[in-house]
Amino acid sequence: MSKKNRKVSRVENKEIWLSMGSLKKGYPDQILKLNIPLSKGTYVIVKLPEGRKEVFILTEVSYKVPFDIEGLPVVKRKATLKEIQEYERKLEIEEKAKDLCFQFCKELGIEMNLVRVDCFYDKSKIIFYYTAEGRIDFRQLVKELAKALRMRIEMRQIGVRNETALLGGIGYCGRELCCTKFLKQFTPLSIKMAKEQALILDPNKISGPCERLLCCLSYEYSVYKEFLQSLPQIGNKIKINEETYKILKYNIFQKIAYIETKEGNLIQIPVENIKTFIEEKIEEGPLEEDFKKFEDA
Repeated sequence: MSKKNRKVSRVENKEIWLSMGSLKKGYPDQILKLNIPLSKGTYVIVKLPEGRKEVFILTEVSYKVPFDIEGLPVVKRKATLKEIQEYERKLEIEEKAKDLCFQFCKELGIEMNLVRVDCFYDKSKIIFYYTAEGRIDFRQLVKELAKALRMRIEMRQIGVRNETALLGGIGYCGRELCCTKFLKQFTPLSIKMAKEQALILDPNKISGPCERLLCCLSYEYSVYKEFLQSLPQIGNKIKINEETYKILKYNIFQKIAYIETKEGNLIQIPVENIKTFIEEKIEEGPLEEDFKKFEDA
């Protein structure tokens, strides 16, 4: 093995420690990278990917994985007593800032939904995350907050998906929401993704707490899309050997199509048979308007 290959091998076989940590109680957990294992409940200094440092509390025991992961927040060391005290002071500032924001909004007649307040550990900036209908003039509010808190103020308007990601929660699968756990970017979603995966078009089944289509609809969509590429859509009518059938659904794993006769009888046939004997297909009607509101704007 060459010297170059040995270097690559060492990188691939590198083991690292991981743990879960939170900025404060009630906030969603984040995956953190550690140099050494630390116990649950430890206060640690974490360097974030954007370069600044924050204090986190480890919420799980450390565990080892046999590979490195780039782009994760890195635990530099345990926090000192003074740093923990500064962290507690930061939490007090966040609560004060939240109360002041509500007070000033009421006085100025500003209507918005304050979702979260994050103060940087070094007190250089404080961010107010909010949702609102349309754009709002926050110039006077920012002046009042800056005067009261004596630090840089940032008002950050977010969408309903981002709001859900910040608040966290449990999905229908019983696990923590993907947008809270690991998703960094939101993929554009459409009702077509649910239809092509033969899911029940019930808003309660295919939409999340944000009242938008489930992010996980995109995870396997490319596989279904490739499978259905040369096949008639579900709901289409086809002719095989002069007989008309309706496509009810496909089983992508067994590669079986379920078709219905004029008499209402259900027949299973291999997908390859449809590709071989299809003579005509009749496209289905337009997309249901009732479901378009669940798509991304």
